[in-house]
Amino acid sequence: MTFKLPGFDLAKFVRETLAEDLGEGLPGGGRDVTSESVIPADARFAGVMDSRDAIVAAGLPLAQAFFRHLEPDCTIETLAADGDKVPAGTDLMRIAGNARALLTAERSALNIVQHLSGIATLTHAYVTAMRGPGGNPACTLLDTRKTIPGLRFLEKYATRQGGAQNHRMGLWDAAMIKDNHVAVAGSVGEAVRRARDAGVTKIICEVDHLDQIEPALAAGAHHLLLDNMDPATLAQAVALIAGRVPTEASGGVNLDTIAAKAASGVDYISVGRLTQSAPAADIGLDFKPL
Repeated sequence: MTFKLPGFDLAKFVRETLAEDLGEGLPGGGRDVTSESVIPADARFAGVMDSRDAIVAAGLPLAQAFFRHLEPDCTIETLAADGDKVPAGTDLMRIAGNARALLTAERSALNIVQHLSGIATLTHAYVTAMRGPGGNPACTLLDTRKTIPGLRFLEKYATRQGGAQNHRMGLWDAAMIKDNHVAVAGSVGEAVRRARDAGVTKIICEVDHLDQIEPALAAGAHHLLLDNMDPATLAQAVALIAGRVPTEASGGVNLDTIAAKAASGVDYISVGRLTQSAPAADIGLDFKPL
């Protein structure tokens, strides 16, 4: 199964993750002590990875990459695909091969599937709440940069599997002017003007108060992030902006508040907890000797 993400090196990720688990470069490291001492070198296993929760699956191709890195000749049958919504008790993957190799790769493979499926599942819950009764079917859910260092490309991939779109990937692909930038620049308008004069092609400006909207727009903002506003204030802001630029609600968003915020008429809602606070999905892998 081919898995490619722009900017993400799968082979390097697999090597470095397994090296960390094996303790490569550390005194006594570079080996799986338990498997080497307990499992015969020629023993073979077959197993099933299954979900104990109802989930949106994500990360299954990465799990395959971990197993194949240590056991190139293992057989893998995929029973679900990333983005699939599956009920509790669903088998996701069948694996067979050298027992030592599969056990050594097991934890790394499970960790990434549990983590990414947890993100995808939580994202789907937010999308459902946002577009459900009292919400706004036209509103789009966005993730943020609140990601674990080194895992951003994967975590943002997982939010897409759950039905969100990616906000900017990093500090390089758009300017996002927030309150601290405004404090240094002196005003919202001055901060936006500086970004515009620097030739920035996408300028997102955070506004905390309605009276910041016109200065931001006049200076050339391309997108307004309406921060920590209640639904009534968001509706006022949307009316003032009147479609001149896209609008985004952020701050104070949870599963109980997202529908009301979406109903204000904003184009986007961004939620940091999709990647910051998603619980891992309960996914297991049980092997049996062949």
